[in-house]
Amino acid sequence: MSLSLPVSEFLLAACSLPVIDVRSPAEFEKGHLPGAHNIPLFSNEERALVGTKYKHAGKDPAILLGLEIVGPKMAGFVREAKALAVDGKVLVNCWRGGMRSASFAWLLNTAGLEAKTLHKGYKAYRRKVLKTFDQPYQLIILGGETGSGKTDILKQIAALGEQVIDLEQLAHHKGSSFGSLGQKPQPGVEAFENIFSAELEALDLSRRIWVEDESKSIGRVFIPDGFWNSMKVSPVIRVEVPKNERVKRLVREYGTFTVEELEAAVTRIQKRLGGLVYKQCIEALHSGDLAFVADLTLGYYDKAYNFNKEKVIAGTIVMEADDPAQAAASVVDYVDKNAELIATHK
Repeated sequence: MSLSLPVSEFLLAACSLPVIDVRSPAEFEKGHLPGAHNIPLFSNEERALVGTKYKHAGKDPAILLGLEIVGPKMAGFVREAKALAVDGKVLVNCWRGGMRSASFAWLLNTAGLEAKTLHKGYKAYRRKVLKTFDQPYQLIILGGETGSGKTDILKQIAALGEQVIDLEQLAHHKGSSFGSLGQKPQPGVEAFENIFSAELEALDLSRRIWVEDESKSIGRVFIPDGFWNSMKVSPVIRVEVPKNERVKRLVREYGTFTVEELEAAVTRIQKRLGGLVYKQCIEALHSGDLAFVADLTLGYYDKAYNFNKEKVIAGTIVMEADDPAQAAASVVDYVDKNAELIATHK
């Protein structure tokens, strides 16, 4: 009989041991423990067959069908698990911590490995993930108009020893219509939450945490409600960078992409730009005047950013140039010197 670990113990063990998720590829793709390896007992089609058998014929016939499907795969399962094992040990999870993970762990234990399962499965893990976002966090929001270099400033803030979560990096998206360019495919909503939760769990709750001022949606994923509610009432430190400097940054960041990629991004905000501005953007793109395109699109993004009256602006750092290191130092220094004042902005 395999040992079943509660979520907290399982996650602690997962820091040093590989996690094998035996759910179907479709289940795994939707969301899984960060870093887990998928060795599915059933393919998507096989899982559907077993489910149909259970629905129409009952539990026992479904189990027999499952055994018929899994039997020829057992040696392969063991080989894959042994290749992943650390000192002969692995962790195993399925959806509810039931028959799939228990059977897989039994097989591995029989083959000489030490396998432990997740009590109540991935479903229990997801409950823990969602609770993570409802905890109290000391957030400082880094704000600023598009092109201000907020991501680079956050990196410099982290280099100063501060706790930082880069939501755009976790989401593989920079938030704007151009945000997917050069990025890996976005995780699903559930997978994003899992990765985000793991980042939060690693932080010290007694210290402040810096995040970038974002919309609730970042591409196709969403900031979880609990954390989003905290962001909405947290103080914003705004960095102001001259528009000409922001234009230069956008040209550097996006100038390597093809005209077709950039045109598609501009087209996605065509209605918001308006017919004339959209036409000017497309003409400038095809003539190679990327600075003019950046200037025109900033007109829309600046208006959209500054329209939000709910932001709790606790301080503004005015920069003469695009200098993330200097901006970071100024922002952190401002927060340190005005901690009591900033606290009243919540």
